[in-house]
Amino acid sequence: MSALTNILPLLVGWTLDLFLGDPLWMPHPVVWFGKMISMGEKHLNKGQHRKLKGAILSSFLVVFVWGITWAILHFTSCIAADAELLHSTFHLSLSTLLSILIIFWCLAGTTLIREVRQTFLAVDRSIAEGRKQVARIVGRDTSELTAQEIRTAALETLAENLSDGVIAPLFWLGIGGVPGMLAYKMVNTLDSMIGYRTDRYRNFGCFAAHLDDVANYIPARLTAFLMVLASGRLSLLGFVMKYGPKHASPNSGYPEAALAGILNCRFGGPHTYFGELFDKPYIGENERPLTTKDMRVSIRINRVAECFAIMLLLALYIVMQILI
Repeated sequence: MSALTNILPLLVGWTLDLFLGDPLWMPHPVVWFGKMISMGEKHLNKGQHRKLKGAILSSFLVVFVWGITWAILHFTSCIAADAELLHSTFHLSLSTLLSILIIFWCLAGTTLIREVRQTFLAVDRSIAEGRKQVARIVGRDTSELTAQEIRTAALETLAENLSDGVIAPLFWLGIGGVPGMLAYKMVNTLDSMIGYRTDRYRNFGCFAAHLDDVANYIPARLTAFLMVLASGRLSLLGFVMKYGPKHASPNSGYPEAALAGILNCRFGGPHTYFGELFDKPYIGENERPLTTKDMRVSIRINRVAECFAIMLLLALYIVMQILI
């Protein structure tokens, strides 16, 4: 397998996300993932042994997504070799096109950046508009958020999404190829739907939450490093190491701490999820007002860190080609 087989889908898929984001008219596998998870949760999240049921459902869905993706890509790449009468170039292109489409689906950098930008513009117009807009990208209750809290929530989500929506998918693409990348999206979707410590999901979503923690352990820390590198202030790594572990999540605190250090601001604090209050530790100490300038700096850091991740993956492919 040539390096071009990996490089071409990566570059084209990333470029499509860069310019298009997630078009509303295009079906997205995360929607299908959500329907599968909802169906399983509806039938299994009741009675006894909820932890076991949740673990079985989560494991099955991740393995299923990996297996079906591998099978489809393997079939489309091998069919030309098994059918000499067919034009092999077409089948190579079909496999490549599928890889491009899946990579495009799995990257979620541009859409979130657009939503964050719109949130800052909305809250500048009115608190009500800001609350409505930020509710599109956060899971917390936004009905009573102040303007400062709206901007904080948007930037926290931007930092987390750089890890969950860009760096982690690219990491698992490098580790497990396109099937590994799509399987990671199932892990992330499971966590976003049932991985909460609420009465309803505490037991059933326990395995999904821990699985997501494992899948994001390295990517979250890599994201923080790339963000600090993008800022050109490596001294902020100490800030990240101080505040990153303070987050309730074993991973989310690292990219949030990186951005808080870069902006010299404070994230965290109490939030309401599904009617329950969660008192999250603060990340950073400077409780200053956030502005549109902070949003622009954050987006620039995101984009530069994303470019660094792409370059790392390209270098990995080239090195693998040389060694193999």
